[in-house]
Amino acid sequence: MPSETYLKADPELKQELADIARRIVAAGKGILAADESTATIGKRLQQINTENNEDNRKAYRQLLFTTNKEVISQHISGVILFHETLYQKADDGTPFVDLLKERNIIPGIKVDKGVVPLFGTDDECTTQGLDDLQARCVQYKKDGCHFAKWRCVLKIKKDCPSKLAILENANVLARYASICQSARIVPIVEPEILPDGDHDLARCQQVTEEVLAAVYKALADHHVYLEGTLLKPNMVTPGQSCPNKAKPEEIAFATVTALSRTVPPAVPGITFLSGGQSEEEASINLDAINKCPLKKPWALTFSYGRALQASVLQAWGGKKDQVAKGQDELIKRAKANSEAALGKYAGGVAGAAGDAALFVANHAY
Repeated sequence: MPSETYLKADPELKQELADIARRIVAAGKGILAADESTATIGKRLQQINTENNEDNRKAYRQLLFTTNKEVISQHISGVILFHETLYQKADDGTPFVDLLKERNIIPGIKVDKGVVPLFGTDDECTTQGLDDLQARCVQYKKDGCHFAKWRCVLKIKKDCPSKLAILENANVLARYASICQSARIVPIVEPEILPDGDHDLARCQQVTEEVLAAVYKALADHHVYLEGTLLKPNMVTPGQSCPNKAKPEEIAFATVTALSRTVPPAVPGITFLSGGQSEEEASINLDAINKCPLKKPWALTFSYGRALQASVLQAWGGKKDQVAKGQDELIKRAKANSEAALGKYAGGVAGAAGDAALFVANHAY
């Protein structure tokens, strides 16, 4: 039997969480994932010959968060921040959190502390950061964050993901989600199945179903209030090294089938990660998913990092006089993904990064 405390869970808390989750996945809106760690944003800056220091990291995030208020608010509902970014201010002294609020964008925060090896497995991993999560979430809520993200990583190989990796990561995600909700923060649950490998579409679908089934069992066991959560999964695609490439319609059908078999309709929205797809691929596949004729009881939208920022970085190039060009690229890509989230993207919006592949092997943040 569920515990008495669960049965009497604060109705105001439930209402607050559900309202935040629904706002994030409002029609035609999605998330900008700007939560790259200091090391990862360094790799992005290196690609445009810009030094990885706090001033340059701040300048880049300022570019993102000062984009035209009226336009960006139509497409972006939430931004995931990294700890450093949450406490930074624009050149005029305005806290970044306030810049987002002015744009009707909900600030969110990455709260996991990265992946660590799962001993006794074939190079599998789990995610750390639970120990002090409660205190951090309480503080983040006070500082203006209303949702959080925690990424777990699973790999497809001959005997992977193992049962151990699936159960351990499901349990970690459920514990994280429970802690977030106790601090009035909406948890985005992210069990990412990496695209590395030569597996085909069917194998990715099978693993995705197995992983998501375990995740929702764990969320139920931990009394997580599903209406106050969001899911951030991979799309179902063949592995990067698979010789048989799948069409967008095939990816869409496999993805929606996997989700419909595992994700309860109580979940208000699914915000896909781009998983190393090019900007255009990520938009076209999201559009195909929304056009898919199968039943879809949740909002299906985006939570993109690289697939929203590759062209922005190329156009900006670390130069003060190119900020407006970078912002134009962000608007262009955000609008394309907004249309894709409505199943109305016609395709063909080329950015400064072109159709460049954004895949990084064994991707870490």
